[in-house]
Amino acid sequence: METLLSSSPSVVVRSSLSPARTIASPSKLHSAVATFYSTPPVNGGFRRNHHPLPRPFTSSTAPKFSIRCGGGVKEIKESEFRSTVLESSRPVLVEFVATWCGPCRLISPAMESVAQEYGDRLEVVKIDHDANPQLIQEYRVYGLPTLILFRDGQEVAESRREGAITKAKLKEYVDSLLETISVA
Repeated sequence: METLLSSSPSVVVRSSLSPARTIASPSKLHSAVATFYSTPPVNGGFRRNHHPLPRPFTSSTAPKFSIRCGGGVKEIKESEFRSTVLESSRPVLVEFVATWCGPCRLISPAMESVAQEYGDRLEVVKIDHDANPQLIQEYRVYGLPTLILFRDGQEVAESRREGAITKAKLKEYVDSLLETISVA
């Protein structure tokens, strides 16, 4: 039989459970020993709906995420930005993303769809936030994902959009941008 001891003589708890962990804590005022017990067995030692506690992530067990580009979206780097975006004869929709960004992963399929659907009128590219700090600073990208439309080497006024967006809203956004630049 194990005993839970305290510096207070009035607190003594007795239990038939085996200890899971014992902690000793010295202090200037008093010293105490505490023993923590696991959940008592139910139904002959079997617990229903028992799920193990999740393990904390370490560098070797942390999930690895990537943002993949299908046939329509091209991932570019700072070195390719000038030739791909600024010198393009067609409008270019640039998506600033990061592998650790949940909303970026959420809109990735919608971006692929837009790239394929509007491929004859628009080019869609992705830029990794972490790998391209100069572009992030130059274009003042503060939230992810950030969408910016470029035409004739310039950012189109009022084209910047931050945050996740549904596929339907993304199509409305692209349609309005294409209409705006065709009128101008």
